[in-house]
Amino acid sequence: RTEGSLLETQELFPGTRAVIVVADVTSPEGRRSIAGAVGQRLDVLINNAGTLSVGHLGDMDDAALDRMAATNLVAPMALTRDLLPALRAARGRVANIGSVFGDIAYPFFAAYSATKFALRGWSEALRREVADSRVGVLYFAPRYTRTALNEGAVERMAMAVGMRQDTPEVVAEALVSDIERDVRERFYGWPEKLFVRLNALWPRQIDGALSRQATKMRPFALERIA
Repeated sequence: RTEGSLLETQELFPGTRAVIVVADVTSPEGRRSIAGAVGQRLDVLINNAGTLSVGHLGDMDDAALDRMAATNLVAPMALTRDLLPALRAARGRVANIGSVFGDIAYPFFAAYSATKFALRGWSEALRREVADSRVGVLYFAPRYTRTALNEGAVERMAMAVGMRQDTPEVVAEALVSDIERDVRERFYGWPEKLFVRLNALWPRQIDGALSRQATKMRPFALERIA
């Protein structure tokens, strides 16, 4: 949505024809602008737009809930729908960026976790739905990544419980590798991907561990990020 950030990204690729489209993926007008720039064929669509508000669910207002649902879930679904003809023409790939929090539901991240749980389910269903067209679908779920999205309260909560962190560059390299190798699903980071499996098998034990972590995170839970 921000032209300045897009221009900075464009400068990373000197000599490459990079087309910038300033658009809000949560709006029909924004998605039409993107579809118009794409044209008839699309090799890869990476749904990476996301927003996050943290805190106790009782303190979360409607605007925060609507914003997370619209950006993290509805926008990827709608944009992928609009670009499916171009993806089918190229037998392309869709990469949906989820989160480990989409399988390990964290206290004070309840609404955010819900959107990522839903994104994973949609990715799985879409993969089966478009299988006959040879369009691939990857659900890629990183752990805590040091980006602007995770500054402020989120960063302090992560430090309080000793969350492991990755740089955006490391996560991006792993994502590109998975796209090239036609991976279907990836939980990035150890031991987080182990905890995903444990949570599926023994959720009550994970309940206890995360409830104890919630005690350490609670002092920061009243802070908000946009």
